[in-house]
Amino acid sequence: MLTAALDLVQEVKYSHVSIEAIAARAGVGKQTIYRWWPSKASILFDAFLQLSETAEGGAPELPDTGDLHRDLTTVLRATVAELNDPRMDAPMRALAVEIAQDPDLARTYHERLDGPLRDAKKRRLRTAQRAGQLAEGLDLDVAVDLVWGPVLNRWLQRTGPLTDDYVDSVLTTAMRGLRP
Repeated sequence: MLTAALDLVQEVKYSHVSIEAIAARAGVGKQTIYRWWPSKASILFDAFLQLSETAEGGAPELPDTGDLHRDLTTVLRATVAELNDPRMDAPMRALAVEIAQDPDLARTYHERLDGPLRDAKKRRLRTAQRAGQLAEGLDLDVAVDLVWGPVLNRWLQRTGPLTDDYVDSVLTTAMRGLRP
């Protein structure tokens, strides 16, 4: 059912996807879907959760080679590749709109996906802070926003190309302000 939802959102506009269409694609009755999910947005969200879960099922972690700039470059370039993937673009945009409009889905998104990812980002930044790579009094929530916010904003609003060069520029600029 999760795969069916992702497949449909890639093929037709999200507004044209229905519970009935997902059920038909998955070969189940729509009551089966309603038993587990209250809306098509919640199905799409669970599909993304399934894609983002680690093989071990543990908490997400960012790479830590000891070189914060290199590690963030690796993570942000992977993020850009995912955001630019034509198979993921439409489903991710549809989910972003639903999260913006549905407070319950937004809360679930934060609890189950964004919150754990944000915590992983802050853990990596805290490690760099302890190593003297970032300023001591740095607000790590603001630092996460400074590093990831511009990339997500550019993708969401389509204000320019989302490239590795853009990531490099964002990181260079952010790191200048975050270092001791």
